[in-house]
Amino acid sequence: MWFKNLKIFRLAPNWAPSINDIEAALEKMAFAPGSSQEMQTLGWVPPADNTGLVYSQNGQIMLALRADKKLLPSTVVNQVARARAADMEEQQGYKPGRKQMKEIKERVTEELLPRAFSVYRDTRVWIDTRNNWLVIDAAASAKSDEVLGMLAKAFDPFPVTPLYTEMSPAGAMTTWLMDDDIPGPFTVDQDTELRSTSESRAAVRYVRHSLDADEVRRHIQTGKQCTRLALTWADRVSFVLTDALDLKRVAPLDVLKEGPDAATADADAFDTDFALMSGELAKLFNDLVDALGGEKAV
Repeated sequence: MWFKNLKIFRLAPNWAPSINDIEAALEKMAFAPGSSQEMQTLGWVPPADNTGLVYSQNGQIMLALRADKKLLPSTVVNQVARARAADMEEQQGYKPGRKQMKEIKERVTEELLPRAFSVYRDTRVWIDTRNNWLVIDAAASAKSDEVLGMLAKAFDPFPVTPLYTEMSPAGAMTTWLMDDDIPGPFTVDQDTELRSTSESRAAVRYVRHSLDADEVRRHIQTGKQCTRLALTWADRVSFVLTDALDLKRVAPLDVLKEGPDAATADADAFDTDFALMSGELAKLFNDLVDALGGEKAV
């Protein structure tokens, strides 16, 4: 159940509602299937079996936001709209104008939506009230924005800010590679991306490939910066750090995989996994912020 792609935010230390208050606030926006005319529906769901909308353990909280979206490809809408436009042209003797075409597409969309398939996805949220972290398991900013928007509606105000460090991730990663040295309990792995800062945006990527220090330096000296770098923390967790300070492809290593055996109840396994993940990642965040020169006041 480890989060795979981390969007990391700072939560103000004065935000301290009770678990019951959080549950009550989320209940007002609990997930419910949308109407046949709604393209997307958002709502909170239990993050694990046999839990309420809030899962809590020793100051660590997990939430889950469900997005139910109708699948209505634009190619289907355009195909039906073109057929309607052809019929209209035959009746009125001239092609529909831009305004008419827009109205046709809107009517077609309304007609097709009730028959469209829908798929849902759950985005998990981890709130560390002890260390004031808010972490969203999302690869795309649009998904994390959905979560932040729903939290802002549930809690007014919801005091959260992006994480800022004294050194930019791109500048720090470039320096680490240039000096062939990285501070703290981190080691460099075999994936990296170097991208030009010029208009060309030329990029060099190493995938499962050992980095040649001299070759990497030559790329940096020609004006490239490191925008993605695979790292391992304390021989316990591997991840890819990006220039946006996102952590991608997060994975516990063998030393942490000796979790509960198959006979352990699902609920107990979830408790154990969440405790392990929250404890390890909180330490990783602290070491990463230190490696990036400390947290920047905003």
